[in-house]
Amino acid sequence: MMMVLLAVLVWLALWALNVRLARSAAGGVRAAVPLIFGLATLILWEGVVRGLEVSPIILPAPSAIAAKFVTEIPTLWVDFSQTVLKGALSGFVIGCAAAFAMAVAVDRSPFLQRGLLPFGNFVAALPIVGTAPILVNWFGFDWHSKAAVVVVMVFFPMLTNTVQGLRETDAMQRDLMRTYAASYLQTLLKLRLPAAMPFVFNGLKIATTLALIGAIVAEYFGSPTRGMGFRISTEVGRLGLDMVWAEIAVAALAGSVFYGTVAMIEKGVTFWHPSQRG
Repeated sequence: MMMVLLAVLVWLALWALNVRLARSAAGGVRAAVPLIFGLATLILWEGVVRGLEVSPIILPAPSAIAAKFVTEIPTLWVDFSQTVLKGALSGFVIGCAAAFAMAVAVDRSPFLQRGLLPFGNFVAALPIVGTAPILVNWFGFDWHSKAAVVVVMVFFPMLTNTVQGLRETDAMQRDLMRTYAASYLQTLLKLRLPAAMPFVFNGLKIATTLALIGAIVAEYFGSPTRGMGFRISTEVGRLGLDMVWAEIAVAALAGSVFYGTVAMIEKGVTFWHPSQRG
């Protein structure tokens, strides 16, 4: 019980420190806030698990998860390559590129605006646990079926965001382009696409999380003997919860890096937008 009390006191001290740092105007200082918060959470987690002698089958301690992570790096890398680099990343690129091209076509066609978008909302509402087994059956057990699931998941969020972005220019801006005798392609490249970029990147950031979730969940319905979803389902059956949490940690790190990369690119491309100021 003493360990639990000590962990709570450390957590409260770090919480108080975080409150002070969060009020600082310095960007570097504020960047430390989430790191300190994460460290405080891990300390509290470790203290509670060890102080209350929680079974590792219910909740392993962070130190046990870290030890498993270090010893299983080769296995974790194989799973990461199968799920993220093959399934999630390829599906993300294919789905977002196809959605972007389709959004430009939808913008030009009233028929597609009235027909495709409502159908897209219907497809986007379908549960992944229903569509994933079908796509695995169609495309096989390897990463191709996981990429197909990711394409389905990211396509319509990316499509709707891009279509909305292409509508952001006002009538005065479009009239100005017409007075310059600009063609549709010139107007698209010089005016409408730049104005749509915040919406495009919003769709991309949503797609980063959906891609990883889709690839992992799809592996539950059929996978070769590797992959993060396969490993999680297998280790749960063997009560290897430390390995499950190690895979979850890899997924969290991969998702954060994926999202952060897209956000950094967005900051460089849409530096002019009010959301990027300050």
